[in-house]
Amino acid sequence: MRLKVLGSAAGGGFPQWNCNYRLSRGVRKGEQGFRARTQSSLGVSADGRDWIVFNASPDIREQIAATRELQPGEEGPLRASPIRAVVLTNADVDHIAGLLSLRERHRFVIYATARVLRVLAENSIFNVLDGELVERRELALNVPTPILDCHGRPTAIVVEAFPVPGKVALFLEDAGKAEEGFGTQEGDTVGVRIRQEGRDAAALYVPGCAAVDAGLKQRISTAECLLFDGTVYTDDEMQTAGVGTKTGLRMGHLHIAGSDGSMALLADVAPQRRIYVHINNTNPILDENSPEATAVRAGGWEIGHDGMEIGL
Repeated sequence: MRLKVLGSAAGGGFPQWNCNYRLSRGVRKGEQGFRARTQSSLGVSADGRDWIVFNASPDIREQIAATRELQPGEEGPLRASPIRAVVLTNADVDHIAGLLSLRERHRFVIYATARVLRVLAENSIFNVLDGELVERRELALNVPTPILDCHGRPTAIVVEAFPVPGKVALFLEDAGKAEEGFGTQEGDTVGVRIRQEGRDAAALYVPGCAAVDAGLKQRISTAECLLFDGTVYTDDEMQTAGVGTKTGLRMGHLHIAGSDGSMALLADVAPQRRIYVHINNTNPILDENSPEATAVRAGGWEIGHDGMEIGL
């Protein structure tokens, strides 16, 4: 099974279009140790021909253009794509907006939880994806689901979605329920366990997560590879940077550093590879020469980047 990180940044990408923070300035100037990143997405294939995309970022057209495996084959029909399905882990804009770029009357399947499918159904703009061509299938929680293409043929990829602590999408927040997580319900944010049929080796993709509990640690302990939420290095990072008022927790993301951060909480759970993805443009680990990036690598983690490949 091949996994390819299509996008490793959080919403807005890196550099974000209107961000003038020092990190965004550094990547724009081409400084050593900086590399541009598109918004969060992952490609997975069992055979190198049929591909499943996890989260359709607003940058999906750019990601396809940069990834030969996701482009039509030279000898294929005039309208073709190796993308057989899109699996959504939540309804955040940076994970669903790219669906609008896949509207050119091409057949594929969308898999998502009932909560996320409801968001698509209630926003008529997604009707540009003709329902007769693009089927929407529910991804049941805690049940291994073989991913099938639009003809019902197996892709040999099996996905198990499981709820993780998170938050309802920003545009769906109910301010009147601030004390109740702004209306967050189970199924708003999930992680996914990904494996190839007939094989035990699995990867966990958790691009959004607000806390680590015992259940999540147990799941991680059974995986060979973990791609985990690396949005912010410290909870007050955006405030300290002077670019926003929200904390990581307020946005539904657990920070990396400190005794209560993901690096410490997962130190005793050791998949063969641990990779931070969904990295915000204020996170100092985006500077590969920073003390924070050095600390992350010393802790046994890799810093995800676009084009990174994992084989299982």
